[in-house]
Parts: sequence; C-alpha cells; structure tokens
Amino acid sequence: MAARRVNGKFNSARFLIIAMTTVHVNNISKSFQALEVLKNVNLRVGDGEFIVIFGPNGCGKSTLLNCIAGLDAPSKGSITIGGKPVADAKVGFVFQNFQESVFPWLTVLDNVAFALQVQGVAGEEARKKALKFIDDIGLKAFANEFPYNLSGGMKQLVSIARARAYDPDVFLLDEPFSALDYQNKLFAEEQLLKVWQESKKTTVFVSHDVEEAVFLADKVVVLSKRPSSVKKIIPIPLKRPRTLETRMRKEFFELKNKVLTEFKQQLNGGLAETRFG
Repeated sequence: MAARRVNGKFNSARFLIIAMTTVHVNNISKSFQALEVLKNVNLRVGDGEFIVIFGPNGCGKSTLLNCIAGLDAPSKGSITIGGKPVADAKVGFVFQNFQESVFPWLTVLDNVAFALQVQGVAGEEARKKALKFIDDIGLKAFANEFPYNLSGGMKQLVSIARARAYDPDVFLLDEPFSALDYQNKLFAEEQLLKVWQESKKTTVFVSHDVEEAVFLADKVVVLSKRPSSVKKIIPIPLKRPRTLETRMRKEFFELKNKVLTEFKQQLNGGLAETRFG
C-alpha cells in the first residue's frame, strides 16, 4: 500500500512495509573433494513464486537445495533469502524419506504443534493452531492418529503442515512424493498447491518427474548435466487452481514437451551417471 500525502505530509498510519522473501543464488559452485557438482549457478526466486528444479539424475538438484537450506555451504558464491544470509533465515524443509519425516512417538496433531511450541507458543494454544494447519492439508480426521497408521502420502502431508506451522521465510521440498504410488502422489500434489495458494510462501521444489514439475510450478528450472548450471528457465503459465483436469489440457502437454526437449539435450543420448544429489 502506498503512502498518502495529507496537507503536504505523509500519513504514516496508512504506510505499510511488506517484507519480500526472494531467494538469490549468486554464482555458486559446490565440490565434494575432487567431484564438482555445481558450477556457477545463478538463480532468482521471486517473492511468493513456486519454482521446480528439474534435471538429469546426479546433476546436483538436491545439492543445490541443501545449499539454499544452509545444510551445505557453497564452495564459491553466496545465497541470500529475503536479503539475509541463509544462516539468519527461517527455512521450512521437507525431506524425501517419508519414513523419517515425522516423529513416530507423536500424534499428527502433536507433530504439527511441535513446530509452534519451539517458537514459544504454549501447549494448548499450539495444538489449537496446529489443528487449522492439519485441516488445511486435508487430514483433520487423522489428527489423533500416530504416524504408523498413516500412508506415506499422509506422512508427507503432515511434514508439510508442520513446516508451514514453523512459518518459514522460504519453503524447500526435496522430491517429497517420489516414493508414493500414483493416486497418492496426485492427491498430495493437489493438497500442497492448496496450502501454497493460501500461504503464498516462496517455494523451491526438487523433482525428477516432468509431469509433477509442470503441474506444480510457476517456472521450471532445468539444470544441465554435472557439473550443473542453469540451462533454461521455462515459465508455466497454466491457470490456477490446478486440478486433475489441468493435466488433460493441450497446453499442459505442450509445456511438458518443452521441458522434456530441454532435458533431453542434457542427456547426450545416453544414460545418466550414478546419482549424486
């Protein structure tokens, strides 16, 4: 909202400062001893954007995400989140392994409430707020269940609700639905988009599935083979909200083929090397 000038002066009561959470990856490289994984990667993720990173197996997708999260430090270059160093930012991270993504000794409700309690929210108030996040993700009926009674897709949705309750500056997801069967995968992707549509958190999602990438993203970032750099950023102008019908449209297939064409160029006509990130 812009400031208003009243009698030659700004009416400060109507002036709001809105924090913008952008991610800037500035010319980073990452090596593990003699193995160069990332080389001169530059990327800007705009405030509230949903970006999907896509590329050949072993190209360094997860390594790039880990650097953004602060789990790995770049060998060269810098990363900022909302203008701050990564160490000073709040990051919500959802890992690939759904078996390790939730606390098995806590119910769904207490798993999500935990993210609020570590921020100083008292027990009952935390549980009350956690219930809304669980409802938003479509799991209210399972609030009092333990993780061993949930499917893999449900466990990942619980971890997404918990990460959202943490109220991060940026939301990072590393192939969270890769181990799910097709039906659960479709459901989990739609639920994730519902949550993102409401929160508009800046989101970076790693995927090895081109259909998933196109369905979720505002932009698909195609990485090269290792050592990886950004080869192409493909805008995905599909209307939101996106549903199962979105996947059946001509525009969806055209965009999917566009991403695949760029991806194919990175394979050099052969099989990808052993996976690394």
